[in-house]
Amino acid sequence: MAIAAGNSGRILVVDDQSVNLRVVGTLLTRQGYEVMSASSGEEALQRYVETPPDLILLDMMMPGMDGFDVLAALHELGPLQVPVVFVTAAHDRDLLLRAFDAGVVDYVTKPFLPEELLARVAAHVGLKLTRDRLERVAREREELVNLVAHDLKNPLGSVLFAAELLRSGLCKAERIPRYLQMIHESADDALGYIRHYLESQSASRDRSASEERADLGETLQWLHTRYEMQLEARGIRVDLRPPSAPAHVAIHPRVLRQVAENLVTNAMKYAPGSELLLAARNGAPGYWQLIVADRGPGIPPERQRELFKPFVRLHDEAKDDGLSNGLGLSLAKRIIARAGGQLWYEPRRQGGARFIIELPEAAVAN
Repeated sequence: MAIAAGNSGRILVVDDQSVNLRVVGTLLTRQGYEVMSASSGEEALQRYVETPPDLILLDMMMPGMDGFDVLAALHELGPLQVPVVFVTAAHDRDLLLRAFDAGVVDYVTKPFLPEELLARVAAHVGLKLTRDRLERVAREREELVNLVAHDLKNPLGSVLFAAELLRSGLCKAERIPRYLQMIHESADDALGYIRHYLESQSASRDRSASEERADLGETLQWLHTRYEMQLEARGIRVDLRPPSAPAHVAIHPRVLRQVAENLVTNAMKYAPGSELLLAARNGAPGYWQLIVADRGPGIPPERQRELFKPFVRLHDEAKDDGLSNGLGLSLAKRIIARAGGQLWYEPRRQGGARFIIELPEAAVAN
């Protein structure tokens, strides 16, 4: 069990001698570490699986399952990302070499000096936590790049759609101002997405309550207006059902539009010549729902479990636009989850796909 909690890392101490567990545990606890103890190899493996530590202090010479057996079992669980410092009373050179070959990063001999033990622990825990932070930053940077690249596709796609019609010379004269407006608004949205992502990465950003308040009625109208001509070009009829009462949800308006238009562009791609439902309604108590539903082929039951997995495409490549990387729904679900909501899929009774975004109702603005 954990002896104490701190902010300097979690250490698993493995030793078959209870006095050693008590002495080492007390010493580390006083330094602010969270300490877990195990008196056998089997217990050590259980602790490791339940709560992965930042470092393992491992007694190599234990009855039954010794330290080498524990290391072998840890490697069988997967790549060992936790530094292991072994503790031994032996001064056998061959034993030391065998331990390093097994994957340990350092050792402490018994009886140990407290200062030496703490110095080695601090060094290896510090390296582990630094590596974790760097990996987390790298993941966040990769996620940001994926988000920006993916979500720039929709506004840039609208720009290309309008520009190609204008270049063709086949569009009606009365529609030219609308196409020019689409190009301007889409380019403005693209820049807005970039600014939003950059601001969201700044720790000094001051968010006001109004920034995290989206109007579902306005969002539905925006979707209809922005994609009206593209939907018409694909033979898709829109059934627009705004909320029966003012409906505000706790999310940035641009972020909600970004997620919702991903669902609309998917319907344009996979359900041409059908009807598209854009609606809002009450959800669970304190929540509102935004619904995007089509009458396309839907998602086969055997593939629905993979629907929100990243880098998974669930439709024929013949319908792919060459730009899809299978990230859209995965990113959308994560974005909505961060706002305290949910995004899920439901098959429609008479065929088609229904995606539901449920978000908490925004607090009343002062």
